[in-house]
Amino acid sequence: MVKIGVLVSGGGTNLQALLDAQKRGEIPDGEISLVIASRKKAYALERARMAGVPALALPRRDYEKTADYDAALLTALQQAGVELVVLAGFLCVLGEKMLKGYEGRIVNVHPSLIPAFCGDGFYGLHVHEAALRRGVKVTGATVHLVNEVTDGGPILLQKAVEVLPNDTPESLQKRVMEQAEWVLLPQAVSMLCQKIEKEKHQ
Repeated sequence: MVKIGVLVSGGGTNLQALLDAQKRGEIPDGEISLVIASRKKAYALERARMAGVPALALPRRDYEKTADYDAALLTALQQAGVELVVLAGFLCVLGEKMLKGYEGRIVNVHPSLIPAFCGDGFYGLHVHEAALRRGVKVTGATVHLVNEVTDGGPILLQKAVEVLPNDTPESLQKRVMEQAEWVLLPQAVSMLCQKIEKEKHQ
């Protein structure tokens, strides 16, 4: 089984989608073995504990430099034997050590159809506000591998979601999560776990 580490910053709805998918047997080659939150009060920590998954808070504000935080993250993940890292609403930028330590094994879900509405500053509701301002008729979500460019890594999966005439950023965010993010992320994680398992047995 591939050990999965999930990095979170807030409520953990994408984490919950992964936990639910795992419970349904949809991630047969992987197991969520650690959840790390960048904020002590992140509700995602509670979700992990309720699911019996080891969880710890590693507050970003406790570290002056990005490199120090990066090193602490890497150490915590490696000590737990994590082989695949999932960013599930993680609002901290990963540094060089993490990117090198888990090259090709860090996956992120972004609430737009990349290359639209992505890159620095595009996160959370900002993405949906920008989509509505632009007047697009279709948006969606993208799961991609993480590299040094914000939202710039190779795309694994995408799913389109219709924008409705009376949408608000909040209603659009909810629909994108329910129809795309929560569907794609477990699929991508399952695919990557299968790939890592194969590589281990080659």
